[in-house]
Amino acid sequence: MNGFIRIIGGKWRGRKLAVLDNEGLRPTTDRVKETLFNWLMPIIIDSSCLDCFSGSGSLAFEALSRGAKQAILIEKNKSAAMQLAKNKQLLQTSNCEIANADTLNWLKQTAYQQFDVVFIDPPFHQKLVPQTIILLEQNSWLKSDAYIYIETEKNGLHPNHIPPTWQLYREKIAGQVHSYLFIREQI
Repeated sequence: MNGFIRIIGGKWRGRKLAVLDNEGLRPTTDRVKETLFNWLMPIIIDSSCLDCFSGSGSLAFEALSRGAKQAILIEKNKSAAMQLAKNKQLLQTSNCEIANADTLNWLKQTAYQQFDVVFIDPPFHQKLVPQTIILLEQNSWLKSDAYIYIETEKNGLHPNHIPPTWQLYREKIAGQVHSYLFIREQI
């Protein structure tokens, strides 16, 4: 165990959750998280959330703390997924599911539900965002008016990767991190 994340708002505000020190694991900073959840405030309550590269679980647990009705956390690293399960148990929440799986493989299945909010915050420099976007759209994982949050390294997202039905709602650059929030047009 090498660190922790802090939930910054909602019913678990101030709670600290243990995080493993794994290569490529970069929990979203409190500053970025605060901005993101200010952006999501109008729709987070009662939303269903998908955390595609969950890592520390920072985004999904924050969403649940702020009133999301459900979150599915996908994490490939077995140790990190086990830590997510421990944190879920610590929070005594039953409205979150941990999937120890490769996100791209998981998204290849036909959607069994659609999500209001999707977090895409993969390890940097691995070009995982474009493939994730394609699979979310191709296999119908998104509600027609979904919000999609993407966190990449600076200049890590090319406009050609964004479907024409996604409109940029907000963006922010903090250091080497570029954050985007898209809203999918109702179809």
